Amino acid sequence: MPQPLRELRVKNAYVNHKAIIASQGVKITGKDLEKTLAGTPIFVAKKPDEIEVLKDEASKVVSSMLSAIKLQERGVYVQASTLGSLEALLAFLKQSKIPYCGVNIGPVHKRDVMKASVMLEHDSQWAVILAFDVKVEREAQEIADNVGVKIFTADIIYHLFDNFLLHRKELHDRQRRQHEAMAIFPCKLRILPNCVFNTRDPIVVGVVVEAGLIKKGTVLTIPSKSFVDVGVVSSLEVNHKQVDIAHKGVEVCIKIEPTGGEAPKLYGRHFDHTDLLVSKVTRESIDAVKKYFREDLQKGDWQLFIELKKIFQII
Repeated sequence: MPQPLRELRVKNAYVNHKAIIASQGVKITGKDLEKTLAGTPIFVAKKPDEIEVLKDEASKVVSSMLSAIKLQERGVYVQASTLGSLEALLAFLKQSKIPYCGVNIGPVHKRDVMKASVMLEHDSQWAVILAFDVKVEREAQEIADNVGVKIFTADIIYHLFDNFLLHRKELHDRQRRQHEAMAIFPCKLRILPNCVFNTRDPIVVGVVVEAGLIKKGTVLTIPSKSFVDVGVVSSLEVNHKQVDIAHKGVEVCIKIEPTGGEAPKLYGRHFDHTDLLVSKVTRESIDAVKKYFREDLQKGDWQLFIELKKIFQII
């Protein structure tokens, strides 16, 4: 051990001991010590033929520690330099409610990328490797770029976490844009009889949103008239200003254009202000809203979804 009250940076003779008590620092010399894992036990081979046996034993210890970590079916892949840093990162992810499906210690290799790529088949937001204080092999980075796995590296947990959250938000926003046309929000509209501005192609009327919310791209139908499709909402105005969405209780002017392949409908002949307009939802549109636009809906909107599912007999 170092001599008491001596500066370690100055070359001094170490004091040898036959035994030491717990929690004492020990200087160990040897080859490839940068590959050692903090937190694992030390095995001492007293005879040459014990080396391979103890290597296997050390591997089993590390594998046992990693296998004891409870994993989720879907989540990020976590890589760290030591067991201690791995445990710290997993604790932070658990506190932040971010699931993890795989863990490993040491540099990121090809096999780690392939394990993380499994999430591409389930949910691409989890096809991510969080590499804490470790290097990424060049081959692993190339494969990750080709298959679509994102690798984030940092030596500070918070930086790693912030980069991942930013990536997930960007991915979520991109998916919202891609599925915006498919996602039909639930709504019930009542036509204001004194606000009919154009009766045909396009129909321009003022309505009040009795339930749910309406946005551009919503296909409107009338259940009371054998589910006749009125058309698709192409624009909304409130107080002569264009808006993207209108919620329950709002009076809004909407422009309705014919849907593809359908003959234009005429206000006064096919329907009038006594008919209730509802959004034409499908199983696919409901699933798109659940997956990409869940945060846009309130409890009452989900209840309206249940009501519309019964009207349209959606399983």
